[in-house]
Amino acid sequence: MINYDYILVGGGASGLMMAYRMSKDSFFDNKKILIIDKEKKTANDRTWCFWEKNEGEWDDVLAKTWQKIQFKSEIHSLEGSILPYQYKMIRSEKFYHKIWNQLANKTNITFVEEAVLSIHQEENSARVVTSSATFHSKVVINSIVFSDESKKQTKFPVLQQHFVGFFIKTLEDSFNNESATFMDFKIPQKGNTRFMYILPYSENEALFEYTLFSENLLPISEYETEIENYLREKNITNFTITEKEKGSIPMTCYHFWKNNSENIIHIGTAGGWSKASTGFTFKNTTKKTSKLITHLKENKPLQLFHKIDKFWFYDLLMLDILHEKNYLGSTLFGELFKRTSLHNILKFLDEETSFLEDLKILLKMPPANFIRAIFKRIF
Repeated sequence: MINYDYILVGGGASGLMMAYRMSKDSFFDNKKILIIDKEKKTANDRTWCFWEKNEGEWDDVLAKTWQKIQFKSEIHSLEGSILPYQYKMIRSEKFYHKIWNQLANKTNITFVEEAVLSIHQEENSARVVTSSATFHSKVVINSIVFSDESKKQTKFPVLQQHFVGFFIKTLEDSFNNESATFMDFKIPQKGNTRFMYILPYSENEALFEYTLFSENLLPISEYETEIENYLREKNITNFTITEKEKGSIPMTCYHFWKNNSENIIHIGTAGGWSKASTGFTFKNTTKKTSKLITHLKENKPLQLFHKIDKFWFYDLLMLDILHEKNYLGSTLFGELFKRTSLHNILKFLDEETSFLEDLKILLKMPPANFIRAIFKRIF
């Protein structure tokens, strides 16, 4: 039997961020910690974006920052400053290197490169089964989704934020790299919520991401064709594709945390940490890993870590509407950006607004759909 004080199942953003925080806190110096994943991530396989005020703890691995963002829809379009916020972009390679370099200094933290088959709650401990061994721990912190229960249940709608992105490089300067395009809905919606997400990180380099908030994924060729069409319409024809990326993030208010137990806690996407109405995960993970470190140090029950708040309910209403009428996304976001300042939108999406501020924002949204969604949930 191989025993550890803490086992981190999954070496993605949330698992590595937890390991990083544990390595920086002297409380865990005498704890035996294991990280298990089928591969040690070191390359660019993800792009994370978030906004925050002033300097932040990940500034040393940023690829680019913007102080302006653009929004485009048939209802309303704008370009404006988001100060005191900055919109920040991280390529995963630098993030991974930062974490692994920190962990290399800690003799109490071990990494095992194996596929995890299952995790189990046992009496007063948890068991992790890999392809070649079994490990035991007082606390298992899991970031791998093992079950498709969230997709099978019908109580909460499940959409996906799914996308394909092209990193392109043009021969001539083609981009205004002082402004990021948050959402461009001026593309064919085809009955869904579809937009282009554009991050210019130099005057001749940018990421173009064709993104949907919808139930079903598309054939890869459809995303790629839409990006090519968009570039052609913008007269961007002389370019090379330097990288491609794709992803799918669940958008749901399903209670992932109900599976937390005495010795197992689920984090990241597996713990319901992705913001349900937008799919943004990195900022939530930054906040929640800090809170979880405190929770562990205070030896509080793992089942009590997650708490449902008002923002969960707001997200639920939005998802109910988009699940029933997926074509409304452009209208809903268009009205939001038309009637609310950029600063207040970002503060609201960061879940940092007061109830009075929430009301001011929500009352500016098209009321009929939200009232209908509320009544359906209540009755």
